[in-house]
Amino acid sequence: MKLQKILSNFQKLHPKEIDLSLDRIKNLCEKLGNPQNKIKAISIVGTNGKNSTIQAAYSILKEANFECNVYTSPHIQKINERFIFNNQELNDDDLADLFEEVEKINSNQPITVFEMLSACFFYKAAQYPGNINLIESGLFHRFDAVNILETNLASIVTSISKDHLDWLPKDKQTIEQIVFEKTSTLLNSNIIIAKQSTKETMNCIKKNILQNKSNKVFFNDDFSYSVNENDFFYYEDKFGGLKLPMPNVLGQYQLENISTAIATLRTLDLEIRDEHIKKGIKNISSLARLQEIKSGKLKELVKNNRFIVDGSHNEGGAKALNEYLQSLNCNKHVIIGMMANKEHEKYISYFKDISSITTIDLKTQPNSISGKDLKEKFKSMTNVQYQPNIKQAIESIDLKEGDLLLITGSLYGAAEVLSLN
Repeated sequence: MKLQKILSNFQKLHPKEIDLSLDRIKNLCEKLGNPQNKIKAISIVGTNGKNSTIQAAYSILKEANFECNVYTSPHIQKINERFIFNNQELNDDDLADLFEEVEKINSNQPITVFEMLSACFFYKAAQYPGNINLIESGLFHRFDAVNILETNLASIVTSISKDHLDWLPKDKQTIEQIVFEKTSTLLNSNIIIAKQSTKETMNCIKKNILQNKSNKVFFNDDFSYSVNENDFFYYEDKFGGLKLPMPNVLGQYQLENISTAIATLRTLDLEIRDEHIKKGIKNISSLARLQEIKSGKLKELVKNNRFIVDGSHNEGGAKALNEYLQSLNCNKHVIIGMMANKEHEKYISYFKDISSITTIDLKTQPNSISGKDLKEKFKSMTNVQYQPNIKQAIESIDLKEGDLLLITGSLYGAAEVLSLN
């Protein structure tokens, strides 16, 4: 209860959920002794694959006995997920104490919730100066609250695609502008660029960081991977090749994220051995990213059929998700709930050979699109129906033996699934 009360107080400090500026967090961090300048950080920016890349790097680092702090957003089930220190998620009491201390120092000054949370992370992270910090940047990075570091070990640029367009002026809702927002203020250290969905996007990134004096490592030019039979894939960079076991996470895109994580850690010369990488990629946490549900209340409704939840919610995420679906030889049934500000028609256009689509309301999200309106937007697809909630949607689908059930379209929807399950 104490934790929830403090979070409610945070929400009263600023009228907006997001207000793109760095002034407020800089002012608060100055009062906190500028903790962001006392840590060793790897920054992760991009549209898709940020969390997966972080989890891959984190898993490998743990195998190599590194102590890490991890800051990600949004959380899926509880806010504690965002605050990992010394390889441990902070418990409710310690997190409440941290929030309370920073709240007192902030002294009721206007600041958004995300800025407060970011300041809290930096404040706590500075207590572990030897740890490696994996820090996810949200929205467009240029004015994101975590973009106040003066130095870092590296910046990872994951796959960039169109998302959050409502935060850009109408005439700037382009991939070029998104690349600019995400990469124009990258620090001068090491920049590792993941595989991009189009050559145009990769070229745009290269052009945008041309004047940045960092050591630059590009997918395809400097590192790559290939998939082989016999349950392994092959990673290669200037340090040599690695024959690696397939990871414990699903999807081709995960190999891209894992390869980017490996490229980053090898570039930093952290003396991580091959066996650390091999063990690490078999123990990656993947909450709501092509996560297979194997037990629980909702799983009982699905019975012996495969049941997957995935939080993808934009064009790039839909493309990666459907590459995985196309690799499966079975009937696929999809339940979708989405936020109102997404490109719904573009998202659904990537879904091919789907047996049924059921749209739902996201009951916990006031900024979501209603399932009925979403069904109307999906009218180009065949076999689309509406159900008011997740449970009724599952019960309405005639699952045959061997069929797959997927729930997707939103991280918030994924959180609902995991909570209900």
